[in-house]
Amino acid sequence: MGEAVDHSFSKLTPEDVHAVVAYLRSVPAICFPDLPATLAPPAPASHRQGDGTPDPRGKMVSRAPAVSCHDWTGESSISPFATLTGAWAVNDPGATNVAQIVISGTKRHTPKDAISMPAFGDAYSDAEIAAVANYVTSRFGSKGSQLTAQDVAELRKQTSE
Repeated sequence: MGEAVDHSFSKLTPEDVHAVVAYLRSVPAICFPDLPATLAPPAPASHRQGDGTPDPRGKMVSRAPAVSCHDWTGESSISPFATLTGAWAVNDPGATNVAQIVISGTKRHTPKDAISMPAFGDAYSDAEIAAVANYVTSRFGSKGSQLTAQDVAELRKQTSE
């Protein structure tokens, strides 16, 4: 969504923004029973506390690259865009966006000097990315995901198209 804001929505005229807002307010809300009603609070500061997954790979793989930016609590001191706590992506038990961001990274251009996340798709296997996504949704979200290596392989195909 950040890329959509950077490359298109940020260029809308005020009149167009008002028209989009009016349209969105006219569309009835849709409830998704698999999404949580409330977001998870920050995780504990220690990696030894809090939720995790039975598969230790997610925690091990995310330890070095992720903790330096996202911290064990999920709250980033580097950039508010990097804070995981409260993000809908980590509260989605499907973990699709989490896995796609790990694979492809993010490329933010606004605001000026925004920090983007690098892609890790070439550095990790499908099984490792699935383990990371499951760990992230379990630790920082309201409900952990059950993403598989096959799911990640399919997401890789989609992101390469």
